[in-house]
Amino acid sequence: MLSFFKKKDTDCEELGQEALPEAGPSLESLGYKNEQDLKETIYDILRTVRDPEKPTTLEDLDVISEDYIFVEKPTDSNVHVVRVEFKPTIQHCSLATLIGLCLRVKIERNINHKLKLDIYIRKGTHSTEEEINKQINDKERIAAAMENPNLRELVENCIKDDE
Repeated sequence: MLSFFKKKDTDCEELGQEALPEAGPSLESLGYKNEQDLKETIYDILRTVRDPEKPTTLEDLDVISEDYIFVEKPTDSNVHVVRVEFKPTIQHCSLATLIGLCLRVKIERNINHKLKLDIYIRKGTHSTEEEINKQINDKERIAAAMENPNLRELVENCIKDDE
C-alpha cells in the first residue's frame, strides 16, 4: 500500500502538483528501533502501575501484559497509534475506570511525543466494558476526573514510581 502512495506522489509531481509531505516523525526519529520497541517502551512504563486495592502491580495481577499492547497503523497525519488493553481481575470490577485512567495518565506523562492512545478493557472481560471504554477514551471526562482532588490522589498513588 505504501508503494501506491509513493506512485501517487510521483504522479502529482509529474503533473506539476506538489506532493504532500509526511506530517509526522518516523518511529526511528523519535528514538525507537521499530514498532516492537515502542510497544516494549509502553509496557515498561505500565508495568509498575499499582492496583488501587491490592499492594501489587497490575503486571503481577495479569491486568496488563505486553501481549495487550498494539502499535497500529499511524493516522493520516502520521501520528503513531497505540492501543492498550487491560483485563480486570473480575467481571464486575468497580475500579476498572480508575485503572484505565491510571494507564492513560502514566503513558501521557512518560511519552514526550504526540501519540494517539486508545485504552480498552479486553473484550469479554468486564460486564460493562463498552461504557467504561467510552469513559476512558473521552478527553473531557478524563480532564474532569483529573480535576477531582480525591480521584487525582488515587491516580497519583497508583502511578508513582518507587524511589
